[in-house]
Amino acid sequence: MTVLDDIVAGVVADLDERRKQTPLADVIDRARAAQPARAFDLDADFGVIAEVKRKSPSRGDLANIPDPGTLAGLYAAGGARAISVLTEQRRFSGSLADLDSVRAAVDIPVLRKDFMVDEYQFYEARAHGADLVLLIVAALSPAQLSEFHALAGELGMTALVETHNAEELAIASDLKAPLIGVNTRNLKDLSVDTNRFAPLAELAPAECTLVAESGVAGAADVSGYAKSGADLVLVGEALVTGGDAEAAVAEFTATGRKHRARAAS
Repeated sequence: MTVLDDIVAGVVADLDERRKQTPLADVIDRARAAQPARAFDLDADFGVIAEVKRKSPSRGDLANIPDPGTLAGLYAAGGARAISVLTEQRRFSGSLADLDSVRAAVDIPVLRKDFMVDEYQFYEARAHGADLVLLIVAALSPAQLSEFHALAGELGMTALVETHNAEELAIASDLKAPLIGVNTRNLKDLSVDTNRFAPLAELAPAECTLVAESGVAGAADVSGYAKSGADLVLVGEALVTGGDAEAAVAEFTATGRKHRARAAS
C-alpha cells in the first residue's frame, strides 16, 4: 500500500463516520443554502495560495495554529490570492472547523484541500463555504475525475487538478481543466524535487493557469517556479514556520511577479 492509498483509506473511514451523523441529503440542503462560491480569477497576475497547515506526513508537527482565521487574515493582508485549508485530520490535523474559521475571517477564495474521493465531500465543501476544491489525479479513476470536476463546477467551485507526472498532466489536459497543479512531491516516498516542475510545465496547456505545489522554502524557490512557467505557488510549511506570514506572502508574490515567464491574460 502506498502512502496515498493509506491516507485515502483513512479519509474514507472518517467520511463514513460523518455520513452516519449527517446524511447526504442534509449536506446537499446545506450546500444549496450556502452563500454562492467566490470566483477565482484565473487571469490575474502571479499569486500565492497560502496554506493553513499544522502537520504533514513527511515532517510531522509543523506549527501550533489555535486560530486558523487569524492566520488566514495575515495571509490575506499579505496579498494571498486564496487560502488553502487542510481538512484531513489523521495525517494533517485539519478539520472542517478550520475551514469554517477561515471562511468567516476572509473575503478571498478558500480552497478545501483534502483527498476528495466521494461526492459527499463536494457538497460538504460547499456547505462549509469552500470556493475551490482539490482533485488529485493519482487518487481518482478517469471517470471519477471527470465526474467530480463537473460536480465542482455545478456547485460553483473551481477545481485545482493536481498532477505529479507527464501521464497525469495529459489526463488533466484532456479534461480541459483551467486550473492545473504540478506537485513536485513524490507520493511514493514523499520526497520533494523542485527540478521536476520545469519539464512538466512545458507540457501544460498554454491556456491553463499553472500552480507549482511543494518545495517552496523561500523566495528563490518561488523565482525558480515562476521562471519555469508557474502562474501561482501553493505554499504552506514555509509560511507557518517562517515567523512573519504576512511579509512572506508579500515577498513571494512580488518575487513571482518579477520573474514570471508567462504573461497574465
